[in-house]
Amino acid sequence: MATGLAAAAAAAAPPVVASATGSSPGTVDEQKAAGVGILLQISMLVLSFVLGHVLRRRKFYYLPEASGSLLIGMIVGGLANISNTQKSTRRWFNFREDFFLLFLLPPIIFQSGFSLAPKPFFSNFGAIITFAILGTFIASIVTGLLVYLGGLLYIIYRLPLVECMMFGALVSATDPVTVLSIFQELGTDTNLYALVFGESVLNDAVAISLYRTMATMRTHPSGQNFFLVILRFLENFVGSMSSGIGVGLISALLFKYAALGVENLQNLESCLFVLFPYFSYMLAEGIGLSGIVSILFTGIVMKRYTFSNLSEDSQRFTARFFHLLSSLAEAFVFIYMGFDIAMERQSWSHVGFIFFSIIFILLARAANVFSCAYILNLARPPHCQIPRQYQQALWYSGLRGAMAFALALQSVHDLPGGHGETIFTATTSIVVLTVLLIGGSTGTMLEALQVVGDSNRYHQLYEENSDGNDTGYMGQNYDEGPSTSSKFKSKLRDIRRSTSSFALLDKNYLTPIFTSRNGDRNDDTPDNSPIADKELTVSRGPSDLEEHD
Repeated sequence: MATGLAAAAAAAAPPVVASATGSSPGTVDEQKAAGVGILLQISMLVLSFVLGHVLRRRKFYYLPEASGSLLIGMIVGGLANISNTQKSTRRWFNFREDFFLLFLLPPIIFQSGFSLAPKPFFSNFGAIITFAILGTFIASIVTGLLVYLGGLLYIIYRLPLVECMMFGALVSATDPVTVLSIFQELGTDTNLYALVFGESVLNDAVAISLYRTMATMRTHPSGQNFFLVILRFLENFVGSMSSGIGVGLISALLFKYAALGVENLQNLESCLFVLFPYFSYMLAEGIGLSGIVSILFTGIVMKRYTFSNLSEDSQRFTARFFHLLSSLAEAFVFIYMGFDIAMERQSWSHVGFIFFSIIFILLARAANVFSCAYILNLARPPHCQIPRQYQQALWYSGLRGAMAFALALQSVHDLPGGHGETIFTATTSIVVLTVLLIGGSTGTMLEALQVVGDSNRYHQLYEENSDGNDTGYMGQNYDEGPSTSSKFKSKLRDIRRSTSSFALLDKNYLTPIFTSRNGDRNDDTPDNSPIADKELTVSRGPSDLEEHD
């Protein structure tokens, strides 16, 4: 991370040719400016972590860590504007969005996949896939159509349909880092946490694939066919997912049979493990797929299969290393967003577009959550349906963050005539509003809905239903439910049963093939793993605590 910060500062400085006799005065000034810039970045990171620790100790949920980092960036950027040092200060932070996508987002996305607790994730896999893929697609289309209709009615600034769809895709990416930290502190139900966390992890991958598909359709208008859009999206997403899974399985076989766990090769073992995620990312980008989608599934597969093939020391090191890298990247992302919001020239000429965009994304999020929950509940017996309170918590937790901001930065270059600037300003406004206001009020919302702590009347029901069942409350025996003549419901129930079939496939075939442990184990960590679950709950939440009590 320190190397990345130095690279960002170095990339910001214009090239200087050194004279034959030594360093020129310009070179010395540039070195001083780069040093001050790095010092400022490190100082803000330190302040962000200290502030977050103090707020957690005080149990002050109205200003979560992400909100604190965002405010620190905004305050420093504002002070730079007041002190008339905008030009030189801006240079210290002037790294491009490709640096943002290549060096900051990959460790965050990989850690999201790597830190997933397999049992609650795969127990809720059907619902997570429904919310993440179908729900994100619904939210994207609804947002894009509402923005386009608003332009036709002259309520807001008018954009072409494809650009509206691009905007809908980028703002459909949720980033509930703030919400999940509060979920963990207050102790929500395992299944609710898994739904929110799992949806947000896959949601980022779906949103970036949708955005790139829409951008491709804009540059090739002759292919603007709705079914072609869906086909290209599925081609990009499935191809990226397959690439990531393939790299993860190859890494599992390598570490299983290469015998790198001996004492004098542990350093090599750790190095290879750290390199595989970026190999997956670059491979996907190199063949025209989504590196973000690929590295996400690489993280899931490497945690499930590769991690158990490592030695104890390597397990301990890699788990802490990726968590450290992700924490630094997340804090820096929110600091940079706040700094950029204060320093960048925003396009405030279309305030109505910003105001109505906020309303539209709330409506689209509601269409996403409540329609998908309705479909899922059709396939469930009454005692296993997603309660209305959980649906409301899912709707409320749809914050926008790093991914939406990154795609908005990209749209500035992708869209001409000031359209990209308008979308960027609207997106940054949405990020600030959701992170500060919605993130700060999450604790109050959870208590009002009675889905945390002792007030959660659904917690014991789900826990009892999942006891002794590998597929949790998502894999119930639907023969117990009321009989129905609906073919649609029957097909949904057949799909639900496939979750338990995959669990059996994983237990009987995948785990024995790709790991050095037998398939009878249901725990989230391998038998020889020295990592106590409590060490990883800071990034995985309460689901692990309940499973291993």
